[in-house]
Amino acid sequence: MRLRNIPGSREVIAENRWCIPETQKCKGTWHRIFGNENPVHIEIGMGKGKFIMELARQHPQINYVGIEKYSSVLLRGLQKMEEAPLENIRFIRMDAENICEMFDREETDRIYLNFSDPWPKDRHAKRRLTSRQFFKRYDLILKKDGIVEFKTDNVNLFDFSLEEVKEAGWRLDEVTRDLHQDFHMNQGNVMTEYEEKFSAMGHPIYKLIASR
Repeated sequence: MRLRNIPGSREVIAENRWCIPETQKCKGTWHRIFGNENPVHIEIGMGKGKFIMELARQHPQINYVGIEKYSSVLLRGLQKMEEAPLENIRFIRMDAENICEMFDREETDRIYLNFSDPWPKDRHAKRRLTSRQFFKRYDLILKKDGIVEFKTDNVNLFDFSLEEVKEAGWRLDEVTRDLHQDFHMNQGNVMTEYEEKFSAMGHPIYKLIASR
């Protein structure tokens, strides 16, 4: 059985206290949802949640929102939350294309993109989370000093992303083609499940940080 097709996963998610329904009117209300005025950081494509949950544990003064498209993948993250609850994190099962419907203008402080789907066919380029189309969305929901952090093991996607950052009118603040050998950029790095897997296989990890 494919992980993303576990029967009943949507029903479990709908009833979970850490999940925000995609139909809920969250735009402009995230500080109310969390009950504080702390910064809001987002991970788009959170997978099983290892990365965002570790950040939430390390930084209780920051609110985290994990976005995942596939119900059964998100379900694994919820299972981890049941074992070790965190009050500064919420999840949404949604397609990232609708992100501007869930967050108001300048409502977030940072966006993390980790090992995103490369959508290798050229006709699908606009679906890549580092495409200029997505950077337009990020421009709306991020504060003026907000940043986007992107990690991948896919060199073609990384090269594409470097160009798209420029085409979107953003600035490349930091770039590395071997994160784990880059002393500066690797400081405080939290690895995802994919990152652990690919680095153990000897694959270099690419990372960029972009701002306006």
